[in-house]
Amino acid sequence: MPDGGLFRAARFRDVHLYGGFAHAVFDGRVPYRDFFMEYPPGALAVFLPPQIFGTSHYNAAFKALMTLCGAATIIVLALLLVRFGAPRARLWTALLLFAVSPVALGPISLNTYDAWPALLTVAALALLVAASPGAAFAVLGLAFAAKVYPVVLVPPALVYAWRTAGRRAALRSLAAFAAVAGIVILPFLALSPHGLAQSFRAQAARALQVESLGGALLGVADRVGWYGAHVVHRTGHAISYDLTGTLPRVVAGLSSFLQLLAVLLVVWLYRRGRDDPQRLAAAFAAAVAGFLAFTRFFSPQYLVWLVPFVVLMQPLEWGLTAAALVLAQVWFFHYRDVFALGGYIWLVALRDLLVVALFAVLCRRTVEDENAVLLEDEAPVRVPT
Repeated sequence: MPDGGLFRAARFRDVHLYGGFAHAVFDGRVPYRDFFMEYPPGALAVFLPPQIFGTSHYNAAFKALMTLCGAATIIVLALLLVRFGAPRARLWTALLLFAVSPVALGPISLNTYDAWPALLTVAALALLVAASPGAAFAVLGLAFAAKVYPVVLVPPALVYAWRTAGRRAALRSLAAFAAVAGIVILPFLALSPHGLAQSFRAQAARALQVESLGGALLGVADRVGWYGAHVVHRTGHAISYDLTGTLPRVVAGLSSFLQLLAVLLVVWLYRRGRDDPQRLAAAFAAAVAGFLAFTRFFSPQYLVWLVPFVVLMQPLEWGLTAAALVLAQVWFFHYRDVFALGGYIWLVALRDLLVVALFAVLCRRTVEDENAVLLEDEAPVRVPT
């Protein structure tokens, strides 16, 4: 439905880069050694298959692959909701909300590969709930190798595995995470250690981007005359629009510190309660929300990581996330104004504050009683024994 959707020829965001990487690999060149790729090696699992249909059809094939990832996510979410004993009305409402989320996402819905790690992370949650911690951590290892951010899910997952399966099983699961991530990453590290390190460094060393919470607030301060912000267009390995100066550097450092605190807070809150699968789902959602709320680089497509976990929650979380998605779509075709710190910067700041509010709500949900997530006025859907 959106511009750039499955049956639209338009391309947005980085899909043209993915096609270039795939063409280079099919041409015999090695990522990181023969050409720079800013994405982790696990991303190649979805970059390469569409190239089978040829360069001229790459865009359509990639969108179809992302659609399949979304469809698979719907199935996993359905299994989770049934496992949670969700009432039938809530189950169908949650699944329909996820199914129509591309409308709120807009042009980026199928033009980035974020649906791939999002599928893997929610699959890992389903495997944990199904008492398969080894498989869950293996899938998390693959997700980490594809996008890095799923590492924030390892601490709450480890707490859950330790409590439900025991210390030995938890340690074995952690080894499975390392093994799968290593299988994907180490071959490229052996072929080009400098190139792979440069790729990770390009992501980790990013400055304070305009769309981040700190960047947007400084942009708002510039609009009202409290601060003179300066935006630079970086065209190195990781292209971005960043704020420069002493204060942005301080805010960037503070943002990274708050990211770490957010994840630690989620783990601390989760450890205080019972080992309920719905609390684990809330902890997963809170960890991702906290990571995004205080990140130094916040592209609109990153909200894709949150959507599968949020639909497992309650209407308040649905509303906050939907508002954040719509706000990101509103300024999508007005990025020139955003980077010039024009009026649209207010909407960017509002989106970021909504994610902070979502993080706070999810933290609260992490410590709530297990029955609070369900609607009490309907009979739950039962899992066959």
